[in-house]
Amino acid sequence: MFLWLWTLIFMDAASITDPYEAPAKTPVIQANSPASPASPASPASPAAPNSPASPQMQAEPQVPSGRFTTATEVRPILTATKTSWVGVREYDGQDLVYVTQILAWRCGLARLRMAINDAPLADWPLPPCHLDTPAPNAILPEDGLPYRAFPLGSVKTITVELIYDDLSSDAAVFLRPMVMIP
Repeated sequence: MFLWLWTLIFMDAASITDPYEAPAKTPVIQANSPASPASPASPASPAAPNSPASPQMQAEPQVPSGRFTTATEVRPILTATKTSWVGVREYDGQDLVYVTQILAWRCGLARLRMAINDAPLADWPLPPCHLDTPAPNAILPEDGLPYRAFPLGSVKTITVELIYDDLSSDAAVFLRPMVMIP
């Protein structure tokens, strides 16, 4: 990470590709694209009304509350911390895939979808926001674990798609070496 930032400082930042950015032709981007392959969707674009990413979803009002419960409030944080959306940890003979960073800002999200390797995207149910508490995004014990277990060494890539509560979206593909937790 340090070397990447150092390179950005001393080189033209536009010539460096972000290793965490989803390639334009990943299944995630195509899932949110219009029917025409000539017009790919870009991150933070509205989901198509009839796309698989937005069945029966409606955009929520975006009135900032200062409690980080809307897309307007959490999108800048999740965008800035994109490289930390997921982590892979080898523990007890398994690969554990963590989404703690995403869950910590879930109140501005409508949906989280994830795929391991070449599997299709699948919903990761988001715990409810705790609007009756001072920290609505807090992860409480009753919210469940912020990870899923897979066979040791089996996780090679992780594709993540976020649908914000204003129905905009963002996606990324992560390679195992880039998100390994020591």
